[in-house]
Formats: sequence, C-alpha cells, structure tokens
Amino acid sequence: MLRVVVCVSGGGTNLQALIDSIDAGSVTNAEIAGVISNNPGAYALERAKKHGIAGVCVSPKSYDNREQFYEALLDTVEGFAPDLIVLAGFLVTIPKQMIAGYKNRIINIHPSLIPSFCGVGYYGLKVHEKALERGVKITGATVHFVDEGTDTGPILLQKAVEVLPEDDAKTLQRRVMEQAEWLILPKAVHAIANGLVDVTDGRVLVRE
Repeated sequence: MLRVVVCVSGGGTNLQALIDSIDAGSVTNAEIAGVISNNPGAYALERAKKHGIAGVCVSPKSYDNREQFYEALLDTVEGFAPDLIVLAGFLVTIPKQMIAGYKNRIINIHPSLIPSFCGVGYYGLKVHEKALERGVKITGATVHFVDEGTDTGPILLQKAVEVLPEDDAKTLQRRVMEQAEWLILPKAVHAIANGLVDVTDGRVLVRE
C-alpha cells in the first residue's frame, strides 16, 4: 500500500478529488497517510478531518527563520513515513534536502500545459490570466515530478482543455480543474501505486 502525504495551502479541491477516487476504487493500492498545510486556515485541513485523515499545519510564521521552518516541515513529512508526496497547490518552496531525500517520489499538479505558463510567479489564477492574455486556444494541466527547479521536473501526465471565447480567469480555472486536474492527479497516483511508472534519464513512461 502506497502511503501518500498531500501538501496543500488552500481549499484542497485536488485533495478531495484524490480522496474521492480512492473511496470509489479508481485509485488502488494507495492511502492518504496525512495532509500538511502551511496555512492554519486552509479548508484542506477540514477536508482531511472529515475523512479521518491526520492533518497538520506547519506555518513559516511559527519559526524564527526559513531554516527552522524547513526542518520542521521535513520532520513532519518524515513522521508520516510517506512513499509519495503530492504537492496539490502547496505555495511554499520545498527544501532541497526534501527533494534529494525523496527523488522521484514528489509530484506536483500545475494548471497549465508545461512548459507554457509555468515557473516562478505562475500559480493559481495568475496562470489562467496569463493564458487568456496570450490568447491561447488550448490550455490544461500537468502532473510532474519535482526537482530543484520550479515546474521543471519530468512530466508524468498532461491533459488539454479548450479555452472558450467568453472565459475569464475564474471560469477557465474551474474548467481546468474539472476537466484536467481532478482526473490526472488521481490517475498519476494510481499509476505510481501500481508500479506503472518508469523514470529513465529524466523521461517518464506511464504504462496503462
């Protein structure tokens, strides 16, 4: 059974999609061992509580400096003994020692088709605002492994979503979540949990 820790800063809709997929049996051989948030007010922690999942807040504001926060975050992660860490809207830089210690065991969901609209400063509604500003006709979401860069790790799955003429950032964000994020994140966890993912020289093969 793959032990999964989900790190999230906000509402936790991707967390909910993963919980629902596990409950429905479309994600097998996986369990959510814990949820970690940097934000004490994150609704994701309430979602975890409702489903009997341990939820912990590790806030940078509780520590004197970034190094202490990183140490506490890493200690909390290790306390759950995860096989896989899922970043589902976690708006905190991951410490290098965590990336090194969990190589190819941390995945992130990003609301665009990487390499478009990604990297430093591209998160939340800002991604969709930039996509609309550029006038793209197709956007989507990407699940990728996390490396030392920002949105630069090997890509697992992507799904395209049409941009409609009447879209604003909020309607586009919702459609990308519903038609892409909530589908490919559970699919990625299922594939990893069932040994269907191979990573070789920075390239990912996902078998059906």
